[in-house]
Amino acid sequence: MDERSVVTAYRRLSGTYDRFFGPVFEQGRQVTVGKMDCQPGDRVLEVGVGTGLSLAHYEEGVQVVGIDVSPDMLEHARARVNGSADRITLQLMDAQSIDYPDNSFDKVVAMYVVSVAPDPKKVIEEMKRVCKPGGELFIVNHFSQGKGPMASIEKLVSPLSKLVGFRPSFPLDGFLRMADLHVLETRPVNAFGYWTLIHARNPDA
Repeated sequence: MDERSVVTAYRRLSGTYDRFFGPVFEQGRQVTVGKMDCQPGDRVLEVGVGTGLSLAHYEEGVQVVGIDVSPDMLEHARARVNGSADRITLQLMDAQSIDYPDNSFDKVVAMYVVSVAPDPKKVIEEMKRVCKPGGELFIVNHFSQGKGPMASIEKLVSPLSKLVGFRPSFPLDGFLRMADLHVLETRPVNAFGYWTLIHARNPDA
């Protein structure tokens, strides 16, 4: 996996992403934004905002910055902002090198992103860096199954990761060790609970 592979994959997917992945991932988006419990005046960073399908779920008064490495996906997201440009900002940016100062956001969320990034560890480090001390981090992602039919499929698809734009083999235990998060809760979301929502708190200064 490298950045060029990700950008190329999402250039191919951008025109059909909403049709195929919108309904599949929608329950996870709703649950995550609801769990974030954003209050008026909160400043939120959404890493990997994609086509902006989650933007409608944020309440008025919440300042949202959405970043994505794919210009093709952001083009669709900008069409969704409409009259909310005063509180929603979209920027082309690599999540592995976020161009915001330390402690800039009350909450940072990454939905369906970490297994796409070439360096997931760097993404998490950057999320923690720009989140305020004591702020909250939210991650939604597919994590590979340790056994059963899906585990066999994931192993079969792994060599195609550059083509499909994500890592089919991505164990939760390994991710949590690498991420070094103060996890408050994990819960299954979406169809069959195949995706996981991680809610964590950023350490205090």
